[in-house]
Amino acid sequence: MTSHVPRTGPRGRTAIPLIVAALGVALGAAGVLLLRSSGALAPVPASSLTGGAGGPGRAGHSGAGSLNAQAVYDRLEPSVVDVTSTLRYDGETASGTGFIINGPDALVLTNNHVIRDATAVTVTLTATGRTYPARVVGADVGADVAVLQIEGAAGAPGAPGAPGLPAAPLGDSATVTPGTPVLAIGNQAGQGGAPAIAPGIIDSLNRTIQAADSTSGFTETLHDMLATSAQIQPGDSGGPLADAAGLVIGMDTAAGTGPGRIAIGYAIPINGAMAVARQIEAGRAAPGITLGVSGFLGVVVAASTSPSPLLQEHEEHGLPADAGSRSRPPGCLDTEAGAGIPAAVAPARWGALVDGVLCGTGAAAAGITAGDVITSAAGHFVSSPDALTAIVSACRPGAVVQVSWISTTGITRTSLIRLVTAPAV
Repeated sequence: MTSHVPRTGPRGRTAIPLIVAALGVALGAAGVLLLRSSGALAPVPASSLTGGAGGPGRAGHSGAGSLNAQAVYDRLEPSVVDVTSTLRYDGETASGTGFIINGPDALVLTNNHVIRDATAVTVTLTATGRTYPARVVGADVGADVAVLQIEGAAGAPGAPGAPGLPAAPLGDSATVTPGTPVLAIGNQAGQGGAPAIAPGIIDSLNRTIQAADSTSGFTETLHDMLATSAQIQPGDSGGPLADAAGLVIGMDTAAGTGPGRIAIGYAIPINGAMAVARQIEAGRAAPGITLGVSGFLGVVVAASTSPSPLLQEHEEHGLPADAGSRSRPPGCLDTEAGAGIPAAVAPARWGALVDGVLCGTGAAAAGITAGDVITSAAGHFVSSPDALTAIVSACRPGAVVQVSWISTTGITRTSLIRLVTAPAV
């Protein structure tokens, strides 16, 4: 797998969920304001929650009065986890939430955007405060669903202790109707500790939304979403949205504002999320589903199908065809943000132009530098940057592949390169 050149600087992905510009009649097709992660919502007064939950409360719709927040919280809290992703090649971390869906196998459901670009993931059991490494079992980028497996926790495969971790009780999102009282639970602001809660009701069903990470430019369109007045906050992504019986009927995913700047949260219906999770758990390949993580060469390339290195550069950076100024000298990069226009470009007619090489990867060890053009990899002809990405993504971490490239001095070189583990998709 290769990395595409980012069009923005390092991302602040500790602020999750995604922000939403809603599509459809209820919120209007235009002019929808985005929820700013810096905005704090007033806490729920203790008297407004039946019994008062263990986590800090947040403002919610008064229609949730028929829901016993303490009872729902107590039922779900043992299965809730905090998810922290290390984004080594972005130079940052991302914080979110998840919940256990398979106790014996220690499987956790979360949003894919929580672990996107992660090079390492840890999971903290909120009930005990203990932190464990987790591996990415698989993900469906289009559905924004990912499954993790906790490693080393009591009850996890190969670990001593109880026969299984406590799984969240799941409901049936097909039976949910507008007006249903709900409680959103999550890792508010990525602070960890006791999960935070937000009561509300289901406002509408089957919503289509366009969600975005405003700092990175990442966008996605999600369908059949539940809209809720429960005020989903940064850090809540991947957390459970439960009904009055304490059954999970959705997964917190995004937030935005409607008319009058009223906060609206969005959750993936649990039936759809679990359908994806079961495919991943079974190891069944399907369109859109990625199982595990792939190998990683460590080069940063443009997102392009063009065979011409010069055209790739012009397409990616918006340069005129006769652009002569170049700014990126040779040398490896700590993060993708340092990639840019190479100081020189190899005299190659086709291949994948390297805009940067990440330190500590096989490409850096082999001596590939910015401006080189890769012409073959793993026995396949490289016709474009996208072709190189597809070739390497089909290889597993630790695989040794033969790579050929043309250097900026015009010399063709070939080397056996060991692939490292790719960032999560």
